[in-house]
Amino acid sequence: MMQQQQQAYKTNSVNTATPGELTLMLYNGCLKFMKYAKKGMEDKDIPMKNTNIQKAQNIISELMITLDHDSAIAKEIMPLYEYINRRLLDANIKNDVEILMEAYALVEDFRNTWKEVIKQTRTQAYSQGARA
Repeated sequence: MMQQQQQAYKTNSVNTATPGELTLMLYNGCLKFMKYAKKGMEDKDIPMKNTNIQKAQNIISELMITLDHDSAIAKEIMPLYEYINRRLLDANIKNDVEILMEAYALVEDFRNTWKEVIKQTRTQAYSQGARA
């Protein structure tokens, strides 16, 4: 019963999230899967490592696909996403925690920046709403 409630909550969270919040969820999910992959490496659990790195790569691929390729910022972000994806592949092949953590730090920077953007957007929307 508890698991059904948690799943319903997650589904509702996704269905009611703004595009910005969905992007934040993707970054958080990617970081979570990289943590699991690191644990898999440390525990010498190759299937766990492989599965979770692939999940992280899938999220990076999704972020790449959903970029507005006509925007100037996309031209700066895309090479970074490609680099992260390549480092995840390297970490998986070489079973290298250091490479994985390099990718983790980059995604964490994206996530933290995105959190700040959402926070500022909400603050601006609130202050504009208060003036209306």
